[in-house]
Amino acid sequence: MNFYMPTRLFVGSGCVAQHKDELLSLGRRCLVVTDGTAAKASGALEDVRHTLEAAGIDGTVWDGVSENPPVLACMEAGREAAALNAQFILGIGGGSALDAAKAIAVFAANPGLDEAGFYAFDWQRDPLPIVLVGTTAGTGSEVTKVSVLTDASKRKHSIHDDRLFATISLGDSAYTHTCPSAVTLSCGVDVLAHATESYFSRKADQISRAVAVGAIRLAAAPLSAAAEGAQLTDEQRDALYEASILGGLAINTTGTCFPHNVGYYLTENYHVPHGFASATFLPQMLVWAGQSHPDYAREFYGQIGMDQEEYLDLVKRCLPKQTVRMDEREILEALPRWDGNGSVRNTITDVSVDMIHQMLDSMFVK
Repeated sequence: MNFYMPTRLFVGSGCVAQHKDELLSLGRRCLVVTDGTAAKASGALEDVRHTLEAAGIDGTVWDGVSENPPVLACMEAGREAAALNAQFILGIGGGSALDAAKAIAVFAANPGLDEAGFYAFDWQRDPLPIVLVGTTAGTGSEVTKVSVLTDASKRKHSIHDDRLFATISLGDSAYTHTCPSAVTLSCGVDVLAHATESYFSRKADQISRAVAVGAIRLAAAPLSAAAEGAQLTDEQRDALYEASILGGLAINTTGTCFPHNVGYYLTENYHVPHGFASATFLPQMLVWAGQSHPDYAREFYGQIGMDQEEYLDLVKRCLPKQTVRMDEREILEALPRWDGNGSVRNTITDVSVDMIHQMLDSMFVK
């Protein structure tokens, strides 16, 4: 077993206001990183502002986070934080805002760093301390050392480094209540992707499998209700948020598998939201895993309390109608990106480029 998660995590109603002293211990100036809309709509930004004010902390808001945040925007925000002499970075939002906050903390401590140096980990100084306030139930970024950003060529890349762990993470599921149903489903099915990919990772161990199973068992009923268009109760929102945290803990140990990386391609080229894009390929991963490791797969279904048909049905009901169309030329041009890719190699099944080729052909070529 190999488990490391140094973040101080607080989850519960009103947790932001309850922990102002912990924020004050990090300094009296911070840059607040948000997306400009969800943070306000959820009430999280207002709570953070009141808490900072009560603690005597000067918080300057930078609301330039976009979906699939570009490295260059994070670089700009980092320089602004350095100019303000910010002592820590506080991110509010879903995965995009939280991942951006991690990168901004790097650039704030290293204002002369460029994109190449960022990806090469040529960081002369450690990132500023990071505080994360989640507003969606999906990414688990609150408890991971991962930041997923878009480079100058419009390609998504994930970086992993222990210095990207938040010092403090604050999770109040009340902030997820304003999420539109499509966001709830996309983020929720991302939880299933994290947990399932983690379980079928070559790096899975007793701890990661336990939290992965826990995430799926917590998320299953709320997601099933959301897929049927139901208005989720506070208890169901709580369960989804807790499942998101467990999913984050799972992938923090194991990383993700090929569905996430192939999903990046759908997001980059067809604007499919990240959670939907990753989960699109879960059924194929489970079919291949059942063929290559049948006993291991049976153990997985027994632990989550669903057979393969029931679990695949849950995933598929969460996904929107498939509208992506590809031609053979496009697929052939994309294939080299998965040759030797770490997430592909991390999958318990030996997944070849030819297998990905056949999968994309069967799913998207009509």
